[in-house]
Amino acid sequence: MAHPRPPLYAADMRRLSPIALLLVALAVPVAFGLGARDASASVAYESPYTFEQTFGTALRLVRVDLGFKLVEKDPANGYLLFEYRSPESGSRVTQGAIEIVNGRAGVHVAVQLPAMPQYHEQVLLDGLVKKLVAEHGDPPKKAPPPPADAGAPSPDAGAP
Repeated sequence: MAHPRPPLYAADMRRLSPIALLLVALAVPVAFGLGARDASASVAYESPYTFEQTFGTALRLVRVDLGFKLVEKDPANGYLLFEYRSPESGSRVTQGAIEIVNGRAGVHVAVQLPAMPQYHEQVLLDGLVKKLVAEHGDPPKKAPPPPADAGAPSPDAGAP
């Protein structure tokens, strides 16, 4: 007849402590989002060029210069979807996206390659910035902010 297993003794507890510590050490980064890269993370750039210049240049960079297969393009909504191939990955293909949004402060560009390390996104964005300058020259200068009313006295904080 088999004897029932005795309750855990102090020696058993000491063996479990390192295992428990290891499990906690592995769980903490995941709990705080440090273990894996956020899929929505991307690198971004505020383009001083027009939407049309930025979108057209991004399209030529992806399709002509880099030779990636264009999956979908939508100039009205400002995005390009493409198949990204890294020289490091051999023939492995991952999905990539470039979003271009016209905003108040300028044109916002975001590059996303969710399956790749972030530096791949940065290299692609750096290539776009370099191509924009090469094709369109130096970015247009922003108009200086209008001066404060120089003739009017500034309000006195102590005035009633």
